Amino acid sequence: MTLADRYPSVADLARKARRRLPHFAWEFLDSGTGREYALARNEAALQRILMRPRTMAGGLSPEIAVQLWGTEYAAPFGIAPVGMSGMIWPGSERALARAAAEARIPMCLSNFANSSIEAVGRAVGEMGWFQLYPPKDPEIREDLLIRARVNGWKVLVVTVDVPLGSMRERQRRAGARLTLSANPLFYLDMLRRPAWLLALLREDRQRMWTIEPYVPARGAGRYIGYITGQVERTPSWEYLAELRDLWTGPLVVKGIMNPDEAERCVAMGVDGIGVSNHGGRQFDAAPAAIDVLPAIRAAVGERAKIIFDSGLRGGLDIARALALGADFCLLGRAFFYALGALGARGPDHLITLLRDDLINNMGQMGVDRLDGLADRLVAPPSVERE
Repeated sequence: MTLADRYPSVADLARKARRRLPHFAWEFLDSGTGREYALARNEAALQRILMRPRTMAGGLSPEIAVQLWGTEYAAPFGIAPVGMSGMIWPGSERALARAAAEARIPMCLSNFANSSIEAVGRAVGEMGWFQLYPPKDPEIREDLLIRARVNGWKVLVVTVDVPLGSMRERQRRAGARLTLSANPLFYLDMLRRPAWLLALLREDRQRMWTIEPYVPARGAGRYIGYITGQVERTPSWEYLAELRDLWTGPLVVKGIMNPDEAERCVAMGVDGIGVSNHGGRQFDAAPAAIDVLPAIRAAVGERAKIIFDSGLRGGLDIARALALGADFCLLGRAFFYALGALGARGPDHLITLLRDDLINNMGQMGVDRLDGLADRLVAPPSVERE
C-alpha cells in the first residue's frame, strides 16, 4: 500500500502520530485551553459551511498557484509557526523547511523554534516567513529583524494574541513546558517511543537557538525567564508602528479577530491580516476564526491580504476559507501530525494530500480558479459590522 492509501487524511496522520509521540509531546501538539470548546468550535464551524457541487463543467484543470507580495506560491497554503517545535518532533524545522522549499509553499518559523533562524533560512530559501513574538528590548528587536533580513526571510509575521500564557490544562498535566523536568516517567515515556527518541539523538541539544544569544541566565529556567521578562505580550499600536518602520518587507499581524483592529492595522501600512484565534489555544470563549473572517474581509476590502488559520484539516477546509475571503491559509497542527506519523517524510505527504484534496473538491464544484470558490457557497454567513 502507498502512503496515500494508508494515510489519506489528516485524521489518519493524527491517529498514527499519537501512537509514536511521547505523551507530553502529543499533549503539547493536540491540546487547546480550558475545556477546549474553542478548539472544537473551529472545526465544527468549518463543517457548517456548505458549498454547492456543479456538473457538466467540461474539462477542468484547476489552477491553485497564488501570488503574494511579488512571490508565486504553488498552492494557497503554507506551514504555520509553532513554538518549541523540536519537542513535538526533533529536527522538525529543517524537515519542514526542506519540504516547503521543494513544494514552493511558505514555511513560517517561530522565533521560539528549536532550530536557528540562520540554519532554517538556508534550507527554506525564498519560501521563508519569520514569526516574531515582540521583544521589549529595542536592540534585541532590531537585531532579530536584521538576522531575518540577511538570512533571506521575506515576510515578517508578528503575533499579537498572547497577552498572557493561557492555562492549557492538558499540557500542564502532561508536564509539557519550556523545560521538561528530570522525572523518570519522562524518560520512560521517551524510551517507549523509539522513533521519536532516535530523531532526538540525531539532533543537537534542544535549545531555542534563535533567541539563545539574548538569554543571559543559565539553568533550567533560562528560557522561561527570558519570555517572562523580555516578550512584549501586549504590544501597543505605537510598537506596531515602530515595527512597520523597521521592517521594509511585507508585514502580517497575526491574531486579529475584530474588524476595527483589522482596519487600524491596514491604516498603519500592514500588508497582511492574520485571522486566527491561535488554534483554540488561548481563549476558550473565542468565536471560531472562520466565523469572523467575512466581516474582516469586508472591513479591509482589497487593501491587505488575509492569511487565515485555525481549525483547517484538509483541502476542503482551505477551499471554505478562501471562499469566505481568505487569500491564503496556514496549517500548524496538521503538519506536526504528519511529522509525528511519518517523520521527515510526513510534510511531503501532507502537502500532496492537501493539494490533491483541494483540486479534487474544486473539480466537484466545477471550479478551475480559486476566485470562483465564493460563487459555490450555499449560504454565505451574514457580515455583521461591530
